[in-house]
Amino acid sequence: MESSLNKSFESLFETINGLIKLGYTHDFIIRGEYLVCYQFNIILAPNDFEIDKVYRFEEASDPDYQSTIYAISSKSHNLKGILVNGYGMYTADKFSKIVEKIKDNATQINSEGRSESVKRNDEDRVLNAPLMEISLYDNIAKIKKETSWIEGDRNSVTVFKSETMRIVLIGLKRNAGLKPHKANGVISVQVLEGKINFNTEEQNSVVEKGQMITLQKNIIHSVEAQEESFFLLTLAM
Repeated sequence: MESSLNKSFESLFETINGLIKLGYTHDFIIRGEYLVCYQFNIILAPNDFEIDKVYRFEEASDPDYQSTIYAISSKSHNLKGILVNGYGMYTADKFSKIVEKIKDNATQINSEGRSESVKRNDEDRVLNAPLMEISLYDNIAKIKKETSWIEGDRNSVTVFKSETMRIVLIGLKRNAGLKPHKANGVISVQVLEGKINFNTEEQNSVVEKGQMITLQKNIIHSVEAQEESFFLLTLAM
């Protein structure tokens, strides 16, 4: 483990675990005008903290990568902590001073080139419009040609993204999987090709081509491909 925030992490969980090892042990959420850590009963006002690093994971091979992690420190409180997803989840609270601070700090860090991201080169892709036509099988053919698929065991592409919904096409090679994680919204998984195991702590399901499954938010689940599989993950925020 490098003793630096500049280390490139491979997933949401690896990033959080890596930051914890670097001393970022407080877990914060936004509550109105403040950052709150319920575990240690700490409240930070906008002037009480700085954003040390922003990690963005987009267009990667795991739904967990569709997240933003902020490494936060407070000299006045002598602490370091983590905020996951940040202001993007709080657009209804757009006038909050805490949201504006996070947004402005994140933009400044990006301009300095210190954030981590995984993105495609075709950033002109339309991901949101009043009406969209999406060819799923054309997208499957496309991600099969990319290095992540050719050299690895998975690949994915976001085909739609708005403030309230995200749709990701995910491909897994045989025996590849998504580690246990949970989503902050209701999800559905529709298998287009192949067969997957969809597992929760309470139930294990086999989902084949032409079938779909739904799951309520904040339920830990994992996925494993029995054979080469492609499925559509829809997340309703």
